[in-house]
Amino acid sequence: MKRTLVLFVFAVAFGISGLVAQGPAANGNPGRFVQQRVNRLTTVLSLTAAQQQQATTIFTNAASAEVSVHSSMQAAHQALKTAVQANDPAGIEQAAATIGSLTAQTTTNQAKADAAFYQILTPAQQSKLTEFESENHGHMGPGGFRGRQ
Repeated sequence: MKRTLVLFVFAVAFGISGLVAQGPAANGNPGRFVQQRVNRLTTVLSLTAAQQQQATTIFTNAASAEVSVHSSMQAAHQALKTAVQANDPAGIEQAAATIGSLTAQTTTNQAKADAAFYQILTPAQQSKLTEFESENHGHMGPGGFRGRQ
């Protein structure tokens, strides 16, 4: 039972680490990521030049906020790995709680950026985005509406 739990925790820790490492802050070029995202949104929603500029600002600010969260997430995953290897239940709980809190911060940052972006759209664009997301299960091609974060 303990061995199964330890293996599960390792699998989760390494799986999440891989997902976190794929975020825009991790690739060293959040500006390129933001530009690709705005380009995708422009293609689908026919954004105006002013909307493109606003979207770029919104998503750049969100990516900047993710840099510190990403760094903290890496440290938390390392702490979890260390706690698992030491069979330290209190350390495991603390690291898991930290990862949960950081995941909530990431979700909040992304949702706030999505909300700000949604507000700059016309009603027709909002409708088109909602329709597109429902058809694609919330995704807009590689990376989705929210991008790969």
